[in-house]
Amino acid sequence: MELIDYLNQHFFTRAQLLAAACLAPEHLDALIRDGAMPKPSYRLRLALGCDSFFGPHAEEHAVEYYARGYAAWLGALQAAPRDPFGMFARRYREALAALPLESSDRKLNDGLDAHLRDEWGHFLDGTYGLCTRSGLPEDIAAKELAICVIRESTASEAPDLARLQAAVDLLDRASSPFAPHERLRSSRHRYIDEIRARYGFAAKDICT
Repeated sequence: MELIDYLNQHFFTRAQLLAAACLAPEHLDALIRDGAMPKPSYRLRLALGCDSFFGPHAEEHAVEYYARGYAAWLGALQAAPRDPFGMFARRYREALAALPLESSDRKLNDGLDAHLRDEWGHFLDGTYGLCTRSGLPEDIAAKELAICVIRESTASEAPDLARLQAAVDLLDRASSPFAPHERLRSSRHRYIDEIRARYGFAAKDICT
């Protein structure tokens, strides 16, 4: 039940997303099919068994979970439906420009156009709904920049610790808590928990 509790706390079911976005089910399906809306980040297959006075009963259910930020994405799509990738790319670029860190990684500089296409694919697959708090371009940009800075810093023999800690804290704000069974394999564990332990950084209080 720990996984279900986590999903119910941090994600919308399909029904909840539809209600939050005031959207018809067939419209959501069309947006996903047309490559404008991300797929669910988690799909649960539930087999239920029940025993009562009337005897045993069994049934199966499939439950989809979407990042809660996707309700806002659906709202943005309804306001500007013609170019979803363009909206994603613009918001990603604006978020990168506003962040107080910089990276020399080519993919975030000269290679940003190609990188954005890759990011768009992961976004539509629901991957970033799983590993960022909102699933939205702003958190995705922060996550990618923070990881680039962390990698650059830890590769140095004498890293700028203030810059490294700022990157870890940025990643902490952008990154999801991750499901219990995923935590030890996650980017959060590798780039936040382990880096804080290695360099003695204190954890910050982050609202979930």
